[in-house]
Amino acid sequence: MRRLPLLAPLLLFTAGCGLVQPAEGEATDAAREVARKAGERLNSQRPRTAAEVGRSASGIDGVEILRVTGTSTHDGDSVDVIVRTSGSAYTGRLDPEEVTVRRCFAVRVSPKSEWGEDPRNVDCPDGPPLTFAPPPEPPRLPYEDLRAKLPRVPEGGLVDEAEVRRTLAALDLHPAIRTEVKADGGRVGVLLSVKGNGFDPQDCLLARVGPGATEVWVPPRIQRMPGEGGCTVGNALDPQPAPH
Repeated sequence: MRRLPLLAPLLLFTAGCGLVQPAEGEATDAAREVARKAGERLNSQRPRTAAEVGRSASGIDGVEILRVTGTSTHDGDSVDVIVRTSGSAYTGRLDPEEVTVRRCFAVRVSPKSEWGEDPRNVDCPDGPPLTFAPPPEPPRLPYEDLRAKLPRVPEGGLVDEAEVRRTLAALDLHPAIRTEVKADGGRVGVLLSVKGNGFDPQDCLLARVGPGATEVWVPPRIQRMPGEGGCTVGNALDPQPAPH
């Protein structure tokens, strides 16, 4: 019976530790949930380089990027991103204290990744979070210049394809802008385009030079989606009907 007073502090200490440990586990789970949601935001079937994945991940609130491995999402073992996140929880109900932890997780970015896939616990690498330069801006397509400089052919006149090509050459276009010219039925169609990523709307400009009319326009967004055929020289010569 005399040992009970000695056991009481030990029991209280054990109970106290039991309160802290569940709170730390809950805080870790909260940190893991931040990493899991980051993985969901990065999940995509679109091919991306490791740098593109890292740049996208660095823009997610509550996430620090410590390491990016791999070449691209569709090569080899895809891309692994080690992220550091934080989570918080409270100890007990009586006089609760907030417990905050910072944890690191490996997020796999691959077309084979499952939606909501749990990130792996990893040790945090040494060093500061990575930073990524913003992506280069795509070149601007010269709508106004093209409209101003393409030849105007009077009704009943003949369109000179060579003159149209000389006009495009004189615009001194950015090397990333692809041009295509095609003559058909007494008219000349023109396509200026920038390479797309195969998922988002492509950036392109169409023109048609014909007797009595020279037109320049940007196809509707739906027509510029991959596979819709809006960014083709054929669409310049014979435009698709406007979407309803």
